Amino acid sequence: MKFTELEIPGVILVEPTLFPDERGFFLETFHEQKYRAGGIAASFVQDNHSRSVAGTLRGLHSQRRQPQGKLVRVIEGEIFDVAVDIRRGSPTFAKWVGVRLSAENFHQLYIPPGFVHGFCVLSPVAQVEYKCTDYYAPKDEQSVIWNDPQIGIAWPLPPGTAPVVSPKDESAPRLAEILDQLPKYDGG
Repeated sequence: MKFTELEIPGVILVEPTLFPDERGFFLETFHEQKYRAGGIAASFVQDNHSRSVAGTLRGLHSQRRQPQGKLVRVIEGEIFDVAVDIRRGSPTFAKWVGVRLSAENFHQLYIPPGFVHGFCVLSPVAQVEYKCTDYYAPKDEQSVIWNDPQIGIAWPLPPGTAPVVSPKDESAPRLAEILDQLPKYDGG
């Protein structure tokens, strides 16, 4: 199992070890001791599963008082998964990192609390499963518009194609509009 910290400290790409044979394959999708040794010392309390069609863009989401770390993986199709640092005072504030996760590559992305998260679907259909470090709290939700120019995410959408976005996500504020609501960087 390989753990790679990406350009933003705390955001970790996980490449599980795959054991294929003539019957199919086996892999561990989570092993607390191995993940802790790889830099993910989170306790997960909730698992979520979504299914989306091609061109869907979900995000960018977080929670204010109950921030969630997320361990994201794809069980069908392919997505471009993104984490954006929204911790005020962080050296990587408003920076983003994105990776392709697919049912074929088995990669996972760990996004720590203090980040907004989103993804766009690159295949005809994608099913995404993710573990969360805190429970979903609808009244605690916070969103940032997916195309905020301050962040500048290079979503891999075909030129001239608009993503399929929920009304809530389409009306989300820019990062600059919610600065006073963002978590403070604690140096960790």
